Amino acid sequence: MAGTGGSPLLRSPSPVMNTMPTPPSAAVFDVEAASGARRLGIKPAADAGAAFVLESKGKWWHAGFHLTTAIVGPTVLTLPYALRGMGWALGLVALTAVAAVTFYAYYLMSRVLDHCEAHGRRHIRFRELAADDLDGCSTWWSPCKLPSTPIMYSDLAPNGPLKLYHFIIVVAVVLSLLSQLPSFHSLRYINLGSLLLSFGYTILVSAACIRAGALSDVPEKDYSLSSSNSEKTFNAFLSISILASVFGNGILPEIQATLAPPAAGKMMKALVLCYTVVLFTFYLPAITGYWAFGSQVQSNVLQSLMPDKGPSLAPTWLLGLAVVLVLLQLLAIALVYSQVAYEIMEKSSADAARGRFSRRNVAPRVALRTAYVAACAFVAAMLPFFGDIVGVVGAVGFIPLDFVLPVVMYNMALAPPRRSPVYLANVAIMVVFTGVGLIGAVASVRKLVLDAGQFKLFSGNVVD
Repeated sequence: MAGTGGSPLLRSPSPVMNTMPTPPSAAVFDVEAASGARRLGIKPAADAGAAFVLESKGKWWHAGFHLTTAIVGPTVLTLPYALRGMGWALGLVALTAVAAVTFYAYYLMSRVLDHCEAHGRRHIRFRELAADDLDGCSTWWSPCKLPSTPIMYSDLAPNGPLKLYHFIIVVAVVLSLLSQLPSFHSLRYINLGSLLLSFGYTILVSAACIRAGALSDVPEKDYSLSSSNSEKTFNAFLSISILASVFGNGILPEIQATLAPPAAGKMMKALVLCYTVVLFTFYLPAITGYWAFGSQVQSNVLQSLMPDKGPSLAPTWLLGLAVVLVLLQLLAIALVYSQVAYEIMEKSSADAARGRFSRRNVAPRVALRTAYVAACAFVAAMLPFFGDIVGVVGAVGFIPLDFVLPVVMYNMALAPPRRSPVYLANVAIMVVFTGVGLIGAVASVRKLVLDAGQFKLFSGNVVD
């Protein structure tokens, strides 16, 4: 049995008395309000957000497609830059360690969700899971991914035919149309396409890096680190923070909610599918990009392949196709992360007693989702320095959600013995990645301050 005392975040949970199991269909009710309603003898109101957006109809491979889209994105093109801050040996060890820890953390979170479901409390939202396992301490997370799209456009096509705001309008129109797909589950084939796109552009970019590195007239490769110990240490922690952000997703409970109940055990298969893709799409561009450019690699390896001065280091058609695939996948990623916001909107505006496609529910869905995309597009156009803000949000958002909270919630919900290897490993992960998050936040704020002189509202130039 778990011990007593110690940190309140890692104590054993008190037993829950008189817990009556509820059927899987209880997922369509508002869990946040259900306990109060039951105490009053009132049947909980139907939850339209759960019934419509987070409908539980998916197979394990559908959840794998969703997970892959949430984790594997164009940020993999920053991995050579992360290796640059640590060198070959430490960089590859850190990449492998972060991959292993995130897989483990996501597995623990799925175990906690399975545990709650087995006890009649099927949680389909991160905020509900946190409120249950952390004694009422709820968390709310609804990332908007559209502002990162113009950053990628500016990085990958700085001399493109469209001005930045033109590109934002095009993306917003396409995204507003795709956003009318009613549920997370309805994105399963789009996310399968996203998985294939990630294979496509990582293969193309890696091939381009191999070609560039094999050219006879390239400078001699330099893999040396900074001579300053303080700068070397700072760069290493910054690289680890980048790796942690690249592996983050923050919406695993919502993805598991799309599984047809009972969901127990299915998420492990989805994680194996996702991390099989991760092994290929993360390591291939990381190794080939760093090998080709060494310490001169840019923050996005495509920038190294398309230098501002001189010709491109790979065929134009190859780089152009890679850019197109990257931009297409960004649409899928924006759709996946928007589901959290759409579920909140649907919960408040839709009537679960009516049909999903009834006029009563379609009208507010179209209006609210279009308005949400328009608001994100406005922010993207107004704040072309959003990349710096995203860095801060990643450090204080993704790292706690994906590294710290899963191990804390597992120790509280399943209560392993205090001296067991699992419990001690979880405490170690919590301590280490709390420190990484703090260092990442400091580094991101530092960059925000350094770039402040370049900030200009509605600028045509992106500060990344």
